[in-house]
Amino acid sequence: MTKNPNAAVRFARPAKESFRNALTARVKQYFEEAGYSNKANAKMVMKTIGMLALYFIPYAALFWLGTSGWAVIGLYVIMGFGMSGIGMGVMHDAIHGAYSSKRKVNKIIGSTIYLISGNAATWRIQHNVLHHTFTNIEGLDEDMETSGLIRLHRSQPWKPAYRFQKWYAPFVYGLLTLNWVIAKDFKQLVKYYRAGHAGKGEDTIRKEWSVLVVTKAIYFTLFVVLPIIFVPAAWYWVVLGFISMHFVAGMVLSYVFQLAHMVEGVQAHDVPEEGQTMDEWMEHQLQTTANFARKNALVNWFVGGLNFQVEHHLFPTICHIHYPALAEIVRKTAKEFGLPYQEYRRMRDALRAHNRHLDLMGVRP
Repeated sequence: MTKNPNAAVRFARPAKESFRNALTARVKQYFEEAGYSNKANAKMVMKTIGMLALYFIPYAALFWLGTSGWAVIGLYVIMGFGMSGIGMGVMHDAIHGAYSSKRKVNKIIGSTIYLISGNAATWRIQHNVLHHTFTNIEGLDEDMETSGLIRLHRSQPWKPAYRFQKWYAPFVYGLLTLNWVIAKDFKQLVKYYRAGHAGKGEDTIRKEWSVLVVTKAIYFTLFVVLPIIFVPAAWYWVVLGFISMHFVAGMVLSYVFQLAHMVEGVQAHDVPEEGQTMDEWMEHQLQTTANFARKNALVNWFVGGLNFQVEHHLFPTICHIHYPALAEIVRKTAKEFGLPYQEYRRMRDALRAHNRHLDLMGVRP
């Protein structure tokens, strides 16, 4: 990764009558006329409670219903859906500052990331800074990195195994959060401090390492050690259940990302040459992002508005509960300015488009 990505990528400034200015004004007008905040509302609070319940009710049930191995596996699988739901629909908004106008509330809600095996500091840099600024730019957007297991961009070296990546990709995706909890957060913390992304003060570094080590220890104690000690089933069922939980969460989180950024029609860019500018930032987001299944109520509820990735990338500090209302404003404004508004009406259409992208990237150059 480039140590100073801002030196490598410059976005063109918006013109006076730009898409950015027009869209921002229209969205602001929408909230002023509606008379409510662009942060979380009562519906969002209820959704937060529901996602936490989907995670912690089966966790509690482990200790009195986990008398058989298959019951343990089943409860951990349910927790996997709750884990991904918290990540997409609770933590994600809060760390973007979209849950509340109060920083302290966002920090408290955002700390749910520690309950699902993540780390707030590394997530903020990888996702909020690098992914949202340099979306689909190879070498800068770390969400495109797969450690060489899958080829997602034409500039990535080709391997013969990639011819079959459409078939084995789900198994790789299932390893996402296991990698986070075991290795990735530790590697990223070292990497980001060396690159200067997270400050260089000794006190800051010690603080973040302390938070990382302590929260990981608490996480493993809650979800592995205590169940091994107190759940009636044998210890190895707990370990298998824990792995199953992460596999489910990894699959869900990976596919939600891929369906928004790695599908037909969505562009991926190389790092521009020195002195070359990219299209204006909002236009870049339209080129590199797609929506899917935005009329599907179940998908809307479960994936935390991340099927409205276009709206999320344009307005990451607005709570996702408002994205359905903003979508038509964005779509009409994009059309007016001759810009793409990419979407797949059904989730299965987006899945097929992602598989076609994997097929294309699996062909030898």
